[in-house]
Amino acid sequence: MSTIRELLKTSGYSDKAIDYYENKVNVGTIENPDAQYRHTGSCGDTVEIFLKISSGIIAEAKFQAIGCAGSFCSGSALTSMVVGKTLKESKEINELDVLEHLGNIPEEKVHCAHLTVVTFRKAIEEYLKNK
Repeated sequence: MSTIRELLKTSGYSDKAIDYYENKVNVGTIENPDAQYRHTGSCGDTVEIFLKISSGIIAEAKFQAIGCAGSFCSGSALTSMVVGKTLKESKEINELDVLEHLGNIPEEKVHCAHLTVVTFRKAIEEYLKNK
């Protein structure tokens, strides 16, 4: 019987992407977040981002997703990438940065990185609007 790791590897996920998926990095919620946004992509996957922001710097980032491994590893990558960055720095991160950080995911899952970035940027927009 194949393991999840073997199946994901065969599908085209890098070891780093698989580690994010298996270890559920930053999956969860933040109580009383400073920013929060939920977005459903055209594929039907839904990502919700939670952020704690202190003095314009992202202190903590978590996410929840209803979707495939691509959405989970992209969410883990993005939330790992933004912690410690200013809002301005983090808004510059795009789907290519997430994909590069992950190493490799299947071509048909690239839209998951886009979904995660769009959701993150909307969370920041809502935060700045309500500030």
